[in-house]
Amino acid sequence: MRGNRLAAKPARHERPELRPGILPALLGYRLRVAQQAVFRDFARSVGELSPGQAGILLLVEANPGIAQGRLAEAVHLDRSTMVGVADALEERRLIERRRGEDRRTNGLWLTVEGRALAARLRRRIERHERRFAARLSEAERVQLLLLLGKLAQ
Repeated sequence: MRGNRLAAKPARHERPELRPGILPALLGYRLRVAQQAVFRDFARSVGELSPGQAGILLLVEANPGIAQGRLAEAVHLDRSTMVGVADALEERRLIERRRGEDRRTNGLWLTVEGRALAARLRRRIERHERRFAARLSEAERVQLLLLLGKLAQ
């Protein structure tokens, strides 16, 4: 007779603690871990669009008719990636492309659905930001924003 396959498995051995090496001292590592935490919270609390798509939507809202190429420059995306993002937002009927003044460019505009979503997203993003930043004092938050801006120059 064979052994009982449903018998309890032996307890797992404790895994040795993972040593991080130099990673905690690296700005890039700390920024990436912080970004992942922000994005996880964003996905849970804001939803509907990724942080990148939400940013594009809000930039189009603030800059009606912005040329697709100019928007790509502003968010540091190559033009082909921006085309994909714009296609996805257009498929969801959130933005529309209109021929630009010089006929070689497309201007991006929010649709009625895009404006409604942008308003909902702004409220959710504001709550997400307040909740996430609650770990910092107001002075720390301001300082962090200044330092991140300095690193991004």
